[in-house]
Amino acid sequence: MTIIPSISRAAVLRSFGEPLQIEDVPVPDRLEAGALLVKTTACSVCGTDVHLSSGGLALKVDLPVIIGHEMTGRIVAMGDDASRDSVGQDLKIGDRILWTHTSCGSCFYCTVAKQPTLCENRRAYMYETMARYPYLLGGFSEYGYVLPQSGRIKVPDSVADDLASLCSCAFRSVMNAMNNLGEIAAHEHVLIQGVGPLGLLATAVARVRGARSVIAIGSPQARLELAGELGADHVLSIETTTHQERLDRIRSLTNGRGADIVMEFTGHPGAFGEGLELVRKGGRYVVVGQLGDKETTFKPSTIVKNNINVIGSFSGDARSYWQALEFAAQHQGQIPMHKILTGRYRLDEVNTALDRMRRYEEVKPVIEFT
Repeated sequence: MTIIPSISRAAVLRSFGEPLQIEDVPVPDRLEAGALLVKTTACSVCGTDVHLSSGGLALKVDLPVIIGHEMTGRIVAMGDDASRDSVGQDLKIGDRILWTHTSCGSCFYCTVAKQPTLCENRRAYMYETMARYPYLLGGFSEYGYVLPQSGRIKVPDSVADDLASLCSCAFRSVMNAMNNLGEIAAHEHVLIQGVGPLGLLATAVARVRGARSVIAIGSPQARLELAGELGADHVLSIETTTHQERLDRIRSLTNGRGADIVMEFTGHPGAFGEGLELVRKGGRYVVVGQLGDKETTFKPSTIVKNNINVIGSFSGDARSYWQALEFAAQHQGQIPMHKILTGRYRLDEVNTALDRMRRYEEVKPVIEFT
């Protein structure tokens, strides 16, 4: 029988720009119907964690919060009516799961638009205060509370904890972007802007989905080399080329037209205007990385004159989590996704992990719990 403690050690942000504090946070002594209590096994660090902790996100944050939202863990307690996951698999104590932000299932976006990531009553892990029940709504914590309205997906036995955590925010965002994009035809050239974790994962997925070629733009050089290992046919450094040189190179690789599909994962506002020039006339431009509060300028006429289809893609629902896990289970033997996961840290070392990611010394560090 699992003994559940009354407190959970967790990394808490009380003021933007300040280091996280390891605090004792209450473990809920009651579970709502449909809720789960999970013992965290791993939580990878996302760039959003870094931006949120510094106050650089254009999203509401109800301080104090437990940082982290790419977590996986084992079920240690179950509320009533919580015995199946979001794709119909049976759940029991000891199973590993990923879990989603919530959607209410009864607003316009949930029922009519069928876009639960835009739910009007959405609750998001890492953004809600730890000062109120159910307290444990962040990933850098020994225990986590899965809200009744959250989707949950059982982790395949073949997928390790660290890779499962990667399938949370990072990989599900890529899968959601691919769902919003639609089919990649065999003749289409796909350009990936950014070689952070999302861009690297998108490179692998575009390769598997049959793109004519995959081109990755970004820096530093080590990440570009990793993009090549994950499926990029060509890589281009933003550190050693000008905008015009990149434009010329992309056109030379795509029969003079530009990329059929451009996918933005940089998070840098200036990349948006460049992406509009790199995509061909009539092409598709999927924008995923722009969650900051900075601004940029561009010519709207570029979109109109070139008939560009600009697609915004935010977060991901239970389907996207499931797709990410299935992709990892199927392709981990052939695609070195594990190389995206770099340093391993204990909870007490969380600030070091965040700082190293901020300085681009890590691609995707992981906080491990034992």
